[in-house]
Amino acid sequence: MLFDMDGTLVDSERLWDVALQELAESYGGTLSADARRAIVGTGMADSMRILHDDLRQPHRDPQVSAEWINARILELFRTGLQWRPGALALLGAVREARIPTALVTSSGRALVEIALDTLGRDSFDVVVCGDEVDSTKPHPEPYLTAARLLGVPIDECVAIEDSATGVASAVAAGAAVLAVPAEVPLSPRDGVHQLESLVAADLDLLAALLRRAPQGPSRA
Repeated sequence: MLFDMDGTLVDSERLWDVALQELAESYGGTLSADARRAIVGTGMADSMRILHDDLRQPHRDPQVSAEWINARILELFRTGLQWRPGALALLGAVREARIPTALVTSSGRALVEIALDTLGRDSFDVVVCGDEVDSTKPHPEPYLTAARLLGVPIDECVAIEDSATGVASAVAAGAAVLAVPAEVPLSPRDGVHQLESLVAADLDLLAALLRRAPQGPSRA
């Protein structure tokens, strides 16, 4: 099992909203809704580029902005991190069944270490962070790396994602994909099963996703 973190397991996108808007305001602007949607699921470098372009301030140093965001989001994660509906129960069922499990996130290691206080450090056999791979989502490298570290062929893995960027990464890697959109609606996509919430997900569904041949987009 390969789990995304932000927006999939934990309701952290609202915390990113706070940090991103605060940074935009410190630069004298406001982050647009379109730019915020584009940022969901991206790595930090791309996120800062989108923010700067949206504010019409491409001259801004992305490293400086990233450091500000990282510091602020660390504060927010320590006090406001909550589980997404159904996520804790599904993760618990996966671990009870002794299924090899990885956390695959675009967030950096320092942030993930704080999130693991909520998620549980024994909840995952492998953790792949955005600053530990050469190419972040939507590139397939994060999911391929996780499968390799687990010692499980990628086509025997189910990836659970909430964003178009994450779904693209998992599909490109060759995993079966369960999409559960949080902040941004997702369009149906071949080979991707979509649920409104992880409350409706269980081990039988995950097994079925691995068994079935791609038959086009589906929703439940």
